[in-house]
Amino acid sequence: MSDVESGSGAPAHPTVTGQGDVYWEDLTEGQRLRGPGVTLTDAHLVSWAGLTGDWVSLHLDEQYAARTQFGQRIGHGPLTLSLSLGLMTQTGCFGNVVAWLGLDEVRATAPAFLGDTLHPEAEVAVVHPTSRAEQGLWTLHYRCLNQRDETIMTFRSSFLIRRRQA
Repeated sequence: MSDVESGSGAPAHPTVTGQGDVYWEDLTEGQRLRGPGVTLTDAHLVSWAGLTGDWVSLHLDEQYAARTQFGQRIGHGPLTLSLSLGLMTQTGCFGNVVAWLGLDEVRATAPAFLGDTLHPEAEVAVVHPTSRAEQGLWTLHYRCLNQRDETIMTFRSSFLIRRRQA
């Protein structure tokens, strides 16, 4: 969640912490999170196709894809979405997730090309208590950006999160 300072006092790259110890109370509406990046490779596309059965030529056949409006292969939309969710867990904010509640408003706004470096950003849109004292709700508005900071996908995702013990 916070930047690590370098020896010069300037902020360095955000700390990648894995699970972390962030509870429902620790995030506030309007707060922004940024996950680390990953460069999209052929291995991602082939692995995703194998896992999901999505063997569409636009993603896997260079000759076919060269004749499309994109002129080359592009990443699967659901792969881009999954990478965004997965990379955001590296912020350390999701170690106390009780349940993932789902997605809303998914929009693919631009293609993800092989060689693009993708990273997620999210704004905390809702921090709401639930009827259970031990958990609360977060809703995040996600953007997946490429290396040029162009938005290629947007969506909302909600989670039930553990609260600190009273």
